[in-house]
Amino acid sequence: MKNHNNYFGELGGRYVADMLQAPLEELEQTFEEARHTPHFLDHLARMQKEYVGRPTPLLYAENTTREIGGAQIFVKMEGLANTGAHKINNALGQALLAKEMGKKRIIAETGAGQHGVATAAVCAKFGLDCTVYMGEVDIRRQRPNVYLMELFGAKVVPVSSGSCTLKDAVNEALRDWASSFDGTHYLLGSALGPAPYPGMVHFFQSVIGEETSSQLADCGINPELDVAAMVACVGGGSNAIGFFSPFLDSPEPQLIGVEAGGRGPDLGDHAARMNGKAELGIVQGYKSYFLMDPDGQLEKTHSISAGLDYPGIGPELAHLGDTGRISFTSATDAEALEALKLFARNEGIIFALESAHGGAEALKLAAPLPKEKAVVVNMSGRGDKDIFISAKALQRESWIGFLKSEVEEDNRLRDHRVPGPQNGRRREEYVHER
Repeated sequence: MKNHNNYFGELGGRYVADMLQAPLEELEQTFEEARHTPHFLDHLARMQKEYVGRPTPLLYAENTTREIGGAQIFVKMEGLANTGAHKINNALGQALLAKEMGKKRIIAETGAGQHGVATAAVCAKFGLDCTVYMGEVDIRRQRPNVYLMELFGAKVVPVSSGSCTLKDAVNEALRDWASSFDGTHYLLGSALGPAPYPGMVHFFQSVIGEETSSQLADCGINPELDVAAMVACVGGGSNAIGFFSPFLDSPEPQLIGVEAGGRGPDLGDHAARMNGKAELGIVQGYKSYFLMDPDGQLEKTHSISAGLDYPGIGPELAHLGDTGRISFTSATDAEALEALKLFARNEGIIFALESAHGGAEALKLAAPLPKEKAVVVNMSGRGDKDIFISAKALQRESWIGFLKSEVEEDNRLRDHRVPGPQNGRRREEYVHER
């Protein structure tokens, strides 16, 4: 897909305040030079192998295929990349660009936390200062990822404005960057925002699709002849555009993006833009489709997965939807949970809740198809991060009981904590029960 003057059809562009034009132009120039420089590309490839752990495997879901009784189901195991998701591909590439530009500080936004974790990890690797903006709602439901970001040395800043989720974290990151761009790079996590971010993120994530195409060939599968569909979940769109990348200029295979169907079809209960009621708008520096209320304000959204509840969609994916190259559908919270359970029990793999939306659609597609065909789904992340959500949803009584017992045990230990002297100083020590 060609990006002419930073637009995809009429979508995309760079709609930002004058003060951000210069840093975006600097970023675009650095990226365009780097992507054609052997030294940069060699360094990127080496780090992808040694640090990210590429290539990630392509798994034949044999047990699930047998149970469904239709097409062969393959899973691109992007969740086995370092930090547990596809986000590390883009974070690594942009961190290398930041080094090229001489930036010492990185800021980022995050929803599900995987982009925040990936950003914090590469900043630790390259010795860069890191600040991550995250909505208070997402901090509560993605606490394991907050812990990991802080373990890597990042400062996690809670965002309490708006719906306290991803869109609000993006706003705060942009505000920070507007006053600090001389020494700061904004490492935006998805294929959206003002140019050059959509095309740049596509470039760094295209490794997913390139590997998948090669791995299918190694299995004797021709994507254009034998693959009925490639399936990926779609929030902002970085995993999907990277997964679909090698196939965009061909009529086959079918490309399917799966949005968050949430609780139901009413506005505020889902985050289905292309498969819902999104309207054309200019938000956060780019032109695309957004869920908006009658007054033109961003609508509240819902998804059990923190990474799919963004009210907009990346401009390239939206344009590909307009032209018919990508078909969009949605999966509900309940369908995503069922897919998560099925792949866990049949294949011993745990989809992230975002990726499980794609898994749910893959199961639907595969069932009526002949066994000679294949359906390939991108497991864009693994579900360790979702334990506080998925465990409560699938095993509520035992999970709540476990959490209560942990709180009770912590309170018991606090009750037995007494002050005691040590070398002339006061300290806290536990009274050990005999």
